[in-house]
Amino acid sequence: MTGFAVRPAESDDAPAIRRVARESWHAAYDDIIGADTVDETIDQWYDIERLRESATNSDHEFFVAEREEGEEIVGIVHAAPSSDENGVFQLLRIYVVSDEWGSGMGSRLLSRVEERLRERGGETLRLTVLADNDVGVGFYESRDFERVEEGEATGFGVGEYVYEKTL
Repeated sequence: MTGFAVRPAESDDAPAIRRVARESWHAAYDDIIGADTVDETIDQWYDIERLRESATNSDHEFFVAEREEGEEIVGIVHAAPSSDENGVFQLLRIYVVSDEWGSGMGSRLLSRVEERLRERGGETLRLTVLADNDVGVGFYESRDFERVEEGEATGFGVGEYVYEKTL
């Protein structure tokens, strides 16, 4: 395993965060929703200015993982409070470049954000994942998330799952 460090995201990390998202989305979702849809989604959901705002929003918990040699960002995690439920946080993003899958980086990022959410009084962490994303589903289920809902992913025409975990 390559050495890496986890630190809070900064505004200047936005381009690297977008790069990590694009690479990991292509690895996870090309076969599910298609490469063109992945690119369109990344362009829309990972707007550089919105990422800068999210990285500096004090209501959000946003961390990056860097390779210790070269300080290259290779993983991200981002959570925010639910707008309508006290104590509930949404895991908005957790992505690791595919050559680091299985390295423990995703687990370390998840642990870091869960720790911060507990410190803030968080009780539940909720997320949504595409049902056919076997890597993501396996990751969440192996980390004590429970599937609480099944549905269709808006705009993608594929199934999705909602998972929750007690913090």
